Amino acid sequence: MAKINWFPGHMAKARRQISDIIPKIDVVIEVLDARIPHSSMNPILTKVRRDKPVLRLLSKADLADPEVTQRWVEFLSSEKGIHVVPIVMQDRKQLAKIPDYCRNLAPHRGGLAKPVRSVVVGIPNVGKSTLINGLAGKKIARVGDEPAVTRNQQRIQIADDFTLMDTPGIMWPSPESELGGYRLAASGAIRDTAVEYEDIALFAVDYLAQRYPEALKTRYKIETLADSSMACMEQIARQRACIRGREVDWHKVSEIVLKDLRSGALGRISLEEVDNEVLYRDLLEEG
Repeated sequence: MAKINWFPGHMAKARRQISDIIPKIDVVIEVLDARIPHSSMNPILTKVRRDKPVLRLLSKADLADPEVTQRWVEFLSSEKGIHVVPIVMQDRKQLAKIPDYCRNLAPHRGGLAKPVRSVVVGIPNVGKSTLINGLAGKKIARVGDEPAVTRNQQRIQIADDFTLMDTPGIMWPSPESELGGYRLAASGAIRDTAVEYEDIALFAVDYLAQRYPEALKTRYKIETLADSSMACMEQIARQRACIRGREVDWHKVSEIVLKDLRSGALGRISLEEVDNEVLYRDLLEEG
């Protein structure tokens, strides 16, 4: 697989900002993508959070495989001071519980004199802005389908005893593995202009053919999947009229596959499993 390179300048600034903010807050709200909890995690936070409690929100839980998500909840909850909650950011009832989660994680704070101070961190396009707007009850943070739309730090008063600070999306210089980079790209966390579109679609089809073959068969009305990801892509192209003469329109069929994956049209898909993420433990030990 080709190497994915990206690290916008504002993200380097955000990395410095979170180090400055940590001493001034009580609870870190870390937003992860439920489909790729490990790949959407920021190793920098693991190292700089010190002993601050963390509320990990697995966003887009309605797009992820529920059985895989449950295994991630159990795994990620094993750390001291960590509370993990799968969430759909558009669900107001779920959002309403977040301040109480934070209050429970910071029992030494509370009331008008000592409000709980929290900060929201997360990689681009993971749902941070939707979370902030939902908690505030009005549009404060900009929301968009493209990653990295949040730029400026903000402090928002959610309740008399609860404040929220936003930071720009944080991403490290490069994924810890090429596989992690492809997962991020397939989920939509990386701008499509920063990656080879067709390569990401081929990665997605290869993974789906192994892990969720019935999803591909059902969505694209294919009776028997071909043996290779390239051949599977060609099957999808024929079913979706992505053929010019005798040539496959690879860009068009790639757009279809990635759009269907990201929107949930292929069903509830998780792009990484707990059993394969041993590097996460290594990161904790390094921190």
